[in-house]
Amino acid sequence: MSEILSTRCAGVLTVGFNREARKNAITIPMYRALTDILQEAASDDDIRVVVLRGSETMFTAGNDLDDFISDPPLDPQAPVWRFLHALSAFPKPLVAAVCGVAVGIGTTLLLHCDLVYAASDARFSLPFINLGLCPEAACSLLLPRSLGYQGAAEVLLTGDPFDARFALSAGLVNRILPAPEVLPWALAQARKIAQKPALAVTETKRLLKRGGLAEVHARIDEEAQAFARLLQSEAAQTAITAFGQRQRPR
Repeated sequence: MSEILSTRCAGVLTVGFNREARKNAITIPMYRALTDILQEAASDDDIRVVVLRGSETMFTAGNDLDDFISDPPLDPQAPVWRFLHALSAFPKPLVAAVCGVAVGIGTTLLLHCDLVYAASDARFSLPFINLGLCPEAACSLLLPRSLGYQGAAEVLLTGDPFDARFALSAGLVNRILPAPEVLPWALAQARKIAQKPALAVTETKRLLKRGGLAEVHARIDEEAQAFARLLQSEAAQTAITAFGQRQRPR
C-alpha cells in the first residue's frame, strides 16, 4: 500500500500521509513521491487546489529518524530539500488539514500553505534544538514574521510544543474545528477556490508571495547547509539515536 495517497475530484487534489503505524513519519521515498506530485500538479490545468492531510488522529511526526541515521540529507539535492523547494514554489493554492500531532517538518511545511485548518486537539512541535539540529523549511525566516522575533525564538530555542489556540493567535492556522470536521471544511474551502477563475487565483497567490520567494529559497538552502553540518555532530547523532529508540514500536 502506498504511503502517500492522492485523489482528485472537481479540481481538488487531496494528498494524504498514509503511514499511521509509524505516526505518518516521512521517509525518503515519501519525499520523492510528494515532490513528483507537486511538480505534476503545478503543470496540470485540471488541478486548481491541493489539500494536504494526515489522518483524523495524526498529521505527521515529521522526518523518519531511521532515514536520518541510515541516509542523512547531507546533499543540497537530498529529497527533503527538493520537496521543500517544490512546496514553497508551488503556484496554486495549498490547503492543509491538521489533526493530532504535527512535528518538525509537519509544522514547518504549514508555513508554505495558503490556508491551514486545525483540530482543537492539534499539537505543533519544532524540536530541532532538542535533537542538536537547527530549523528548516525557511522557518527561521518565516516564523518571526508570524510570531515576532521573541515568539519565534521561544518556540525554536526551547523546542516546547504548542497547541492549536496558540497557533491560531500566532496566525499559523486559519480556523480551529473539532477533529471530524477539519478535513470536510478544508475540502469545502478548496472546492470553493477551485470554482474561481483559475488565472485570477494563481495571479493573486503570485502577488501575495511577490518578492519573497527568492529569499525563502535562499534561506532553505542556508538552513540545509547548517542542518547538514549539525547532523554530523556527536550531539545530534546521540540525540537522534536515543529519540529513535524511544519512538520505535516494540
